[in-house]
Amino acid sequence: MERIYSEISAFLTADDWPFSKLEDQTIAKTSFQGKNGEFNCFIQSREEQDHMVMYSVLPVFAPPAKKDEVAAFITRANFGMIIGNFELDYEDGEVRYKTSVDLEDVTELRILLRNMIYSNVLTMDKYLPGLMRVIFGGLSAVEAIKEIEGA
Repeated sequence: MERIYSEISAFLTADDWPFSKLEDQTIAKTSFQGKNGEFNCFIQSREEQDHMVMYSVLPVFAPPAKKDEVAAFITRANFGMIIGNFELDYEDGEVRYKTSVDLEDVTELRILLRNMIYSNVLTMDKYLPGLMRVIFGGLSAVEAIKEIEGA
């Protein structure tokens, strides 16, 4: 039974998010257009574990020459972050923001879904310009974080 995925699907439909289900997986693929750009999102139900995880994926890969600076950026961004975290795949340069929740014994998922989804996409949208400026604009991780967080 796909209890969690059914709730994900119902929420996305009710909230007018166009999405598709990845073939043979309990993953909904959608996209988000924020004020700073557009990116793909994947919401996965892990039915056996009673987990739900969402990834917002940066629309570009960090090139090899920029991976260390991107890693420094996401380390600085992650410090003190309460909900979710950024990840960098050092193999291919993929950057994504992850939120997840354990749903064991949770019967009402709708509010948790809404909070997880919107927290995820709004955080990615907030940090998107900094990531892009580190990758393409020659900004250091420290400079980019200062622009975003005002630190």
